[in-house]
Amino acid sequence: MTAGAMNGLVEAFAARLRIPAIVAPMFLVSGPDMVVETCKAGLCGTFPALNQRTSEGFEEWLVEIQDRLGPDDAPYGVNLIVHQSNPRVMADLELCVKHKVPLIITSLGAVPDLVQAVHSYGGIVFHDVIMRRHAEKAAEAGVDGIIAVAAGAGGHAGTFSPFALTSEIREVWDGALILSGSMSHGGHVLAAEAMGADFGYFGSHFIAATESMASAEQKAMMIGATAKDITYTDKVTGVGANFMTPSLASASHEHAGQMSLNEEARAWKTVWSAGHGVGAVRDVRPTADLAAQLIAEYDAAKAKICA
Repeated sequence: MTAGAMNGLVEAFAARLRIPAIVAPMFLVSGPDMVVETCKAGLCGTFPALNQRTSEGFEEWLVEIQDRLGPDDAPYGVNLIVHQSNPRVMADLELCVKHKVPLIITSLGAVPDLVQAVHSYGGIVFHDVIMRRHAEKAAEAGVDGIIAVAAGAGGHAGTFSPFALTSEIREVWDGALILSGSMSHGGHVLAAEAMGADFGYFGSHFIAATESMASAEQKAMMIGATAKDITYTDKVTGVGANFMTPSLASASHEHAGQMSLNEEARAWKTVWSAGHGVGAVRDVRPTADLAAQLIAEYDAAKAKICA
């Protein structure tokens, strides 16, 4: 299996990265400090628009991030929840167009009009999927890349093996493919490329970073945890997701059903999400250090394979 045929916009995006890796937008975790430090280190940093409570606050973050980044830094991205339960999606999209956000990551809906709006200023759109059918819909919407959210990913995740999911998506999609699920080592990116992906997607590995917005208690729970401490359940938000088991034990969200965005935000403040890659988190470290280590590991793995 070979990697996809990236379009010119994605190729230009990839050329600005030290290694083909993106740090995922994590709800209530990713903010301007983490994004800026990630991009300065050479990886793509991202954040969810909904990490700011208002569109006005979201725009303030966009301005801050752009002011702090230079032309030699890696590009950044924003996650938009494209679903009827998100009343802000159009207002936030307009702000992304206004400020020409390089990468838009869409979840819970692939919309052609949104893709066209982002393409109007030269931006690119990557879309989250957990199965082949979702990939087919994303392709029809004209996205530039598909994020395969495989088993073991933090947050809302699929249950399919990355081998199976990557293979099935490649049957219907020959564009850029981003693999997500338990990545915690630079060599994992190289493995993803060998499987037919073009980028690796990191999440949990950065939750305990110094610049993370996660609480001290959440970071402490991450440290020392292993994959056995992760539970996959739909009992918190109505959608299957991976959570830290100890945080579930102290919560009361059984049979919550499908939540509104406000209800979900309240739930995720006390029920903390992480993926199976949590076992690699051993201390609180600066984002730049984590990124530098991933780059060094990727280079070392590539040299070993080439040798």
